Amino acid sequence: MLRAPLRLIYRAYEWKLEREVKRGRIPNHIAIIMDGNRRLAERLGLRPWEGHRLGAEKVEDVLNWCLDLGIKNVTAYAFSTENFNRPKEEVEKLFDLFEEYFNKVAKDEKTHKNRMRVKAIGRIERFPERVRDAIKRAEDVTKDYDNFHLNLAVAYGGRQEVVDAVRKIADKVREGRLDLDSIDERTVSKHLYTNGLPDPDLIIRTSGEERISGFLLWQSAYSELYFCESFWPGFRKIDFLRAIRTFQQRKRRFGR
Repeated sequence: MLRAPLRLIYRAYEWKLEREVKRGRIPNHIAIIMDGNRRLAERLGLRPWEGHRLGAEKVEDVLNWCLDLGIKNVTAYAFSTENFNRPKEEVEKLFDLFEEYFNKVAKDEKTHKNRMRVKAIGRIERFPERVRDAIKRAEDVTKDYDNFHLNLAVAYGGRQEVVDAVRKIADKVREGRLDLDSIDERTVSKHLYTNGLPDPDLIIRTSGEERISGFLLWQSAYSELYFCESFWPGFRKIDFLRAIRTFQQRKRRFGR
């Protein structure tokens, strides 16, 4: 807990940074690798799933910050295909958390007030039925919203996403619904999990790790990358604003 004078300094700096960021170019789509839940839990003497719950609570804060800045699209990496190999108790607790989160977001008045469309991207069929039902409920009640898009990457793997896209394209070619010579980058993009959304302008990873771990491999070709030392549950608004400011300071040439 910060002492009162330090809190005042922190708030003043946050206010100054936010004003500066709001005068600059705001990314349309940010993607986040939410890393560090378990490591923070270990440092605090908590169980791994208690760290995941703290991480889930942080998602709401970050969505509010994005809405305040006018960011329209967020894709958050919550659970990889490799994460199924974690200890059984931890995985079951994560299933509980996903079920709870998707049911909550489906009922949350903020979801409907902000017209937030929710979508789970990944191999959802690998989840238990109760989790799949919660995901479907959240997707169904928000499917007509278009003011803000939240993608949650669960049971997700970047290579698997590309493989799934290739399979869909191959099926269409085999069935005569797609000409082989007409396949281009747009064709591939249309068959990815993120079809209909722009590629991310900025990818943020917390916890000090500096890699993308297969996240949005195709879509991130020209994304700006920002790595933050904070563990995800401890990700602060000033960390978020610094990421946006860094994005604003970079010159995006898209290979030109």
